[in-house]
Amino acid sequence: MIRLLICDDHLIVRQGLKQILADTPDIEVAAEASSGCEALRLARRGGIDVALLDIAMPDRDGLETLKRFRGELPRLPVLMLSTYPDRQYAVRCLKLGASGYLNKSADTDQLLEAVRKAANGGVFVTTAQAEALAASLGTRSDQQPHEFLSDREYQVLRLIATGRSIAQIATQLSLSPNTVSTYRARICEKTGTRNDVEIALYAVRQGLHQV
Repeated sequence: MIRLLICDDHLIVRQGLKQILADTPDIEVAAEASSGCEALRLARRGGIDVALLDIAMPDRDGLETLKRFRGELPRLPVLMLSTYPDRQYAVRCLKLGASGYLNKSADTDQLLEAVRKAANGGVFVTTAQAEALAASLGTRSDQQPHEFLSDREYQVLRLIATGRSIAQIATQLSLSPNTVSTYRARICEKTGTRNDVEIALYAVRQGLHQV
């Protein structure tokens, strides 16, 4: 039996996933969490074979939580779940050590395949994700400026795009305001923007502004 931890801040999503898995004889939902911190706390107790982690969460985003999982529980497979297009996050998640990336529009067969593959030590990757990952290892002429941002710069860009101030971002990411300002300066340099308004407009044009 594969014991699954589901982490999503929306109750209806967790209930939907549990309903999908209810009739699956080899997978059981052993725990559920509504935040990254809660997911880590539950996972530390043990008894979990695979974690299914939403990217967008209120306390700490999925990339940051994934890093914590990899640092504290390196042997626990983590599947990332998101509404965002694969090109925005799949490659970043895989490079950070995720065992797969699932869009919430994925069908049931893909979900079951991903959970089983992760539980057996494999990595679930779609053809499109494999191509994107391969392309990221080289230099593509069609790469967008934000694709050259570090993971932390990418997080800061998206938070700026939602209207958060430097102080608010610093608190959310547990960083100093000076550090956030440094990331902001790098974002401006790499994306060709000059201020928060232009950063937000860039994010909207690229579809990066949703949280």
